[in-house]
Amino acid sequence: MNFDLIKSVVELVQQFMEQNEGKTIYSNDLQGFTEWINASDRADSIEEPDWAGKELGRSADGVINTLLIKMGRYAKTYSRSIGNSIFSSQDDFIYLISLKTRGAISKMELIRYNVSEKSSGMLIINRLIHNGWAEQAVSEKDKRTKHIQITEKGLAVLEEHMDGIRKASRAVVGNLSHSEQMLLIAILSKLDEFHDSFYRMHLDSNDLLDVVYKRLN
Repeated sequence: MNFDLIKSVVELVQQFMEQNEGKTIYSNDLQGFTEWINASDRADSIEEPDWAGKELGRSADGVINTLLIKMGRYAKTYSRSIGNSIFSSQDDFIYLISLKTRGAISKMELIRYNVSEKSSGMLIINRLIHNGWAEQAVSEKDKRTKHIQITEKGLAVLEEHMDGIRKASRAVVGNLSHSEQMLLIAILSKLDEFHDSFYRMHLDSNDLLDVVYKRLN
């Protein structure tokens, strides 16, 4: 019996379980494990692509940053087509979906969950309340605390325009195959976990960049 092979497989399974813990990227079974292996192999075998300015020294970091910004702008453009602009921005329905899935939470929890600045987050929440899509309620656990929760009207608005929201999401994904989508989810989830660990520190903006950069070096 090849015990070295068995040990390698066990180590791979352990790595898979650790990376997939608490997520829905891959199912926690043989099929999910196989998909994870295939995605890892594809990522390792991808040849370095060309990009504008590469020969002039433009880094991969800069290209990735630019592409992520552009993807966000494309998504915002598609969201304007939802519901004849009943939503002021994509943040309106993103916040509503968060409230639907997470239930009643404090305003700051909602703002942090969506990685918004406090000022802009409060504007979004106030807009939802003004439209009757969300409301404030006293916390059952702590009567001194007010939570924000979605209303029946908010649920109805979401349901009415969910088809458009799904179309916009599908448009952003574009021509990626299923396997490419799974690989992208894994990569972006890894990035999200990394950045979220610093976001939760509530560091001063003057210190944030230096702290993150030191972790990378």
